[in-house]
Amino acid sequence: MKVKVGVSNRHVHLKQSDLDILFGKELTIKNKINQPGQFACNEVVTIKTEKSEINNVRVLGPVRNYTQIEISKTDAYKLGLNPPVRTSGDLDNSEVVTIIGPNGSIKTSGCIIADRHLHITYQDKEKYNMPDKILVKIGGIKPGIIEVNVKASEEAYYEIHLDTDDANAFLLKNDDEVEIM
Repeated sequence: MKVKVGVSNRHVHLKQSDLDILFGKELTIKNKINQPGQFACNEVVTIKTEKSEINNVRVLGPVRNYTQIEISKTDAYKLGLNPPVRTSGDLDNSEVVTIIGPNGSIKTSGCIIADRHLHITYQDKEKYNMPDKILVKIGGIKPGIIEVNVKASEEAYYEIHLDTDDANAFLLKNDDEVEIM
């Protein structure tokens, strides 16, 4: 069974109170992304630690119930952090960073490395009798096999999300196809 890859660069999800401090306005849509109802925003922030900072980090919408900063391990080295690998929303014992926007800044926990995951609907997960973790075979000139968590929801665009480190390791780009084993 084939599935397309979505490469996830560093980004931030904001709760409303943090959005108000950083921007003082609502999010504006730059472009829609594949997952239903989600979008890349025109708004960008700076992520800062005592060691370093990364500018122009895209905000993704819509507003969530929590603020979450998703980075790669390469980003973590630059920032001097050791964030846990987690599923979105699992922010216990995550790293603390300062987020700087045009109207203000916040110091917040919530910095993670997102786990590799497959987006799929509950209906399709049941239809294909898919377990909570799967193995994915990657072809090409740098092939390999990786383990991926299955993230089911009511609405989902069938796609595997990998961070830039994983994608680069296998020379993958957006819309490349991989095979579920």
